[in-house]
Amino acid sequence: MNVDAPTPLLDAIQSPDDLKDLDLEQLIELSAEIRSDIVRHVSVTGGHLGASLGVVELTVALHHVFDTPRDKLIWDVGHQAYPHKILTGRRHRMATMRQGGGLSGFVKRTESEYDPFGTGHSSTSISAGLGMAVGRDIKEADNHVVSVIGDGSMSAGMAYEAMNNAGYERSRMVVILNDNDMSIAPPVGAMSAYLSRVVSSKSFLSLRSLAKEVTRYLPRTLEAAARRADEYARGFVTGGTLFEELGFYYVGPIDGHNLEHLLPVLKNVRDAEFEDSPGPVLVHVVTQKGKGYQPAEEARDKYHGVGRFNVVTGEPIKAVSNAPAYTKVFGNALVREAENDGKIVAVTAAMPAGTGVDKFAELYPKRFFDVGIAEQHAVTFSAGLACEGLKPFCAIYSTFLQRAYDQVVHDVALQNLPVRFPIDRAGLVGADGATHAGAFDVAYLGCIPNMTIMAAADEADLDRMVATAAAYDEGPIAFRYPRGEGVGVDMPVGSEILEIGRGRVMKEGTKVAILSLGTRLAEALSAAEELAARGLTTTVADARFAKPLDEDLVHRLATNHEVLITVEEGSVGGFGSYVAQYLAHAGLLDTGHLKFRPLVLPDTYMDHDDPAKQYDRAGLSAGAMVGTALAALGIEVTTVAQGG
Repeated sequence: MNVDAPTPLLDAIQSPDDLKDLDLEQLIELSAEIRSDIVRHVSVTGGHLGASLGVVELTVALHHVFDTPRDKLIWDVGHQAYPHKILTGRRHRMATMRQGGGLSGFVKRTESEYDPFGTGHSSTSISAGLGMAVGRDIKEADNHVVSVIGDGSMSAGMAYEAMNNAGYERSRMVVILNDNDMSIAPPVGAMSAYLSRVVSSKSFLSLRSLAKEVTRYLPRTLEAAARRADEYARGFVTGGTLFEELGFYYVGPIDGHNLEHLLPVLKNVRDAEFEDSPGPVLVHVVTQKGKGYQPAEEARDKYHGVGRFNVVTGEPIKAVSNAPAYTKVFGNALVREAENDGKIVAVTAAMPAGTGVDKFAELYPKRFFDVGIAEQHAVTFSAGLACEGLKPFCAIYSTFLQRAYDQVVHDVALQNLPVRFPIDRAGLVGADGATHAGAFDVAYLGCIPNMTIMAAADEADLDRMVATAAAYDEGPIAFRYPRGEGVGVDMPVGSEILEIGRGRVMKEGTKVAILSLGTRLAEALSAAEELAARGLTTTVADARFAKPLDEDLVHRLATNHEVLITVEEGSVGGFGSYVAQYLAHAGLLDTGHLKFRPLVLPDTYMDHDDPAKQYDRAGLSAGAMVGTALAALGIEVTTVAQGG
């Protein structure tokens, strides 16, 4: 692939309107130019490459056939939306993708009128599309609604809940099932394309409508038999029985990279008039992740989400670091614990590599379970495993665990089952922005009885927390850790188990105390150095546990210092709130001696940017801690005093 080749057709596209008059050959050439453009940009910015390459022709066809933005085009998850962004007036900003102040890596309502619904989590497009279709009907409008959803996202229960409701409501909408894993599609080709054109054509629909009209005058038993024969015949030919049972008119499967097949089917679906009432339609399209870029075709998982890479070789371009990634530390520690404990099992929701349990899966395939994009099921499935005396580690990102909150409360904690929750991507996540930030887990888990919560300050403590969780059988336990690399500390040799509910003091002082939960500890130590340079000796402590709270440590810090600052990579209602609750009930806020200041993430969604800039903007940097301490003491913020 020559990413520097000229792109004359793409250069002329300012909006989807410019696609309307292009012929088939021009649309095919335009698709090739878009594919090169995506590879060129993502090699510099990083992002979701494979999924976007897989839907290039589909995106071109949808914008060519439908009248966007009047017709609503909803992308599930949004990580396949790069060609959509390029065609909807954002090509000139693709170099800013996932950068501070630049384009989001996902679909975002505030970014473009062509983005009718924001997405970052999967399996929402059918529900949102149905809502828009019903809203259109209430307003008596006549625009189309198209929801695109991948076969992976169809593993989530929410997608089937939406389809069940759509089949009942009978509002006209189109669902494009983008099957890029060949998980449910038979082989596609000319015959399949021909059949899809036939069953979506006006003539077929008219004939089918006439046949149904005639059967109404038959005896009831014959009418029912005719209806079953019709559904069986269409299901036998096209394979859409499941979707028909849910109330959808099924068309497919179609080769999603063949515009000659795709365009007439989409036009038929757009223009078709269905008998009785319009009803929902499902078009089954088969695509290939990474299509057109050989490294991505050969390693679809690896090229799902990428950093910067060499276009020619496909190899990643990484900054040199001696510190391991937190995800890898967790994966290695879990394997070590599993070597000595056959009861340990790993559960993930379609994220084996992302959560670090892929190595566990290779070594212990019978003890590994990938349940698909089904976080709710993953949690309750883990609860069932715990009922049988096993030790499930249910590894889910913080932002995705939110989707299974009821299951955590009722199926795990209420029954006090020892399910272990490794929570990756805790805190801010840089380029992935607000949709993937782990801002709320301490707050939403901490209010649940029986729950124990740990937060790693560095990679060594994460290793210890894996061992601690493996040894803990008293109830559910969670441990959170951030995206990215550790800080380069020495790792433990073997399993080290922490005492539940006990923190540690890292530096002693007398004037100010900073109590950190999580990886802001290094920033707290830097703040202590700056405060010491101003003559304010500072104690720095690592809480390790948000729950149970180390009350002895908090009491000592509160009674021996004039200022107590808590700092965490989480929202209001989390660790700082637990400390405040203890201080209030212990009467330590009544004397007027202590000035307590909790530092948390701001009450807003933070856009994508460099993580260091995000934390600085959030007020969780060393400088912010220094400023907070000085303000509490009534000291004017000036330059650092020389000589201490």
